[in-house]
Amino acid sequence: MVRSLVIKATAGFDAPEPCNQAFTVAATAAATGVEVSLWLTGEATWLALPGKAKEFELPEAASLEDLLQTVLAAGKVTVCTQCAARRGFGAEDVVPGIRIAGASIFVEEVTAEGAQALIY
Repeated sequence: MVRSLVIKATAGFDAPEPCNQAFTVAATAAATGVEVSLWLTGEATWLALPGKAKEFELPEAASLEDLLQTVLAAGKVTVCTQCAARRGFGAEDVVPGIRIAGASIFVEEVTAEGAQALIY
């Protein structure tokens, strides 16, 4: 059975610690061979735009840009369709490799055999 971890990040610049925790867990899991899917929803959606992860700062924390690149290299990063639309951007606006998808894909991933889900 393939291990998979679906992480939903709901916080961004508004709540740096839970945001960073989501990215740290996702990158750590990806680096250890776990199949990772990181979902950016709510305020975390902004971090899908070029340069935004680089602007993120949290003392004593790893670079969010580096964590994002680790997840992109070994897993999937998805932005919620409705969250992106509410913020006025689409697939052409996000960092290359990040996709935009809806709730049906999220449900498919979290209900897959062997999947575990975390929400931050």
